[in-house]
Amino acid sequence: MSDPDVTLLLRSTRVVTPEGIRPASVAVAGGVIDAVLPYDADTPGGARREDFGDDVLLPGLVDTHVHVNDPGRTEWEGFHTATRAAAAGGITTLLDMPLNSLPPTTTVEHLRIKQRVAAPKAHVDTGFWGGAIPANTKDLRPLYEAGVFGFKCFLSPSGVEEFPELNQEQLARAMAEITGFGGLLIVHAEDPGHLADAPQRGGPAYADFLASRPRDAENTAIAGLIAHARRLNARVHVLHLSSGDALPLIAAAKREGVRVTVESCPHFLTLTAEEVPDGATEFKCCPPIREAANQDALWAGLADGTIDCIVSDHSPCTTDLKTPDFASAWGGISSLQLGLPAVWTEARRRGHGLDDVARWMSAAPAALAGLSRKGAIEAGRDADFAVLAPEAAFTVDPAGLFHRNQVTAYAGRTLHGVVRSTWLRGVRIAADGVLAEPAGRLLERNDRS
Repeated sequence: MSDPDVTLLLRSTRVVTPEGIRPASVAVAGGVIDAVLPYDADTPGGARREDFGDDVLLPGLVDTHVHVNDPGRTEWEGFHTATRAAAAGGITTLLDMPLNSLPPTTTVEHLRIKQRVAAPKAHVDTGFWGGAIPANTKDLRPLYEAGVFGFKCFLSPSGVEEFPELNQEQLARAMAEITGFGGLLIVHAEDPGHLADAPQRGGPAYADFLASRPRDAENTAIAGLIAHARRLNARVHVLHLSSGDALPLIAAAKREGVRVTVESCPHFLTLTAEEVPDGATEFKCCPPIREAANQDALWAGLADGTIDCIVSDHSPCTTDLKTPDFASAWGGISSLQLGLPAVWTEARRRGHGLDDVARWMSAAPAALAGLSRKGAIEAGRDADFAVLAPEAAFTVDPAGLFHRNQVTAYAGRTLHGVVRSTWLRGVRIAADGVLAEPAGRLLERNDRS
């Protein structure tokens, strides 16, 4: 440890490191972790010490699936409100999805517009995905060189007309282009044919909505995606997996060496179809929340490594768009601030530890995006932390949430794990629900920071 450079020493009886959870002191110099030291290490002269007692020091969470919608649909969500919610929930880095903003992030010009809007508002470090749509194959390489972390596409309608889906020919063309420059394609995988063939009934019944988005739509789309990836040696990522039936297919592809990774989301891992009241469209998302037995399969997929990471898919809207009709209501769940306690509540019940949660919600998303300075408490990484009281419980009150529209599927639920504070590059940006001024940086793929 280079004592003169250390300005901060953070101590806890429970620090989550890549080697496990242990008592430790973490020395910070210049916003970077200088060393992970024994718990009783002396505080270097001139450095400030923060002692968190038995609260757990976690690496700051990395959320690679967030719809901020800014500019253009800022009444749904904006960078100021979304990143405040992220900071309050222990998230220190997020990647913004390319759609639901106007314009979508499908050209370099559109990326620069979004960056200009985000720069003064970001409370956490923020990067951007590009979009792959039928008409922008020529724009993919320039976007990659401009710093996007990869490209998102849909295989079925996205819900917004300015971001159309790819058919199989267009998917193969985009995948080949992206593979040619070493990029990553991330995919909303639901097959449009299976969706068209499913029964479509409007109204408040959740059972009808669930029937309209069958597991086979996911399974078929993922099978096709894997086939393309195998043929092209492409790197692909399956977004928001909800169908446990697809896990054997994915596991087999991984064993074969196909370069496929997979995420799931807090709502699929903590909420079940059986508990969704009719008309409660705050629970609507696509693909949908499925049955409890399916949720068990997803947790098994996390445990055995078939599912790589957990990210929010925070997709908010204005309250009026959550009509009681599941067919017409906007599909999306807002969970930025609640993802960590929601996942921890269920993980602890199933016998998992906070080291597992840190791997799924910090290390693995950071690795997915190539954020080599994020995702772990070890020397050389950014000094990004979440301080969690894991035994403390609270009841979710929508009025206490920082995202723009306080609609949440978690309202009234009792969750374990209170985020006491959040630290970004050695600076406390949130503490007990009080947020500091925006201090986030805009990230580009080339930074690796």
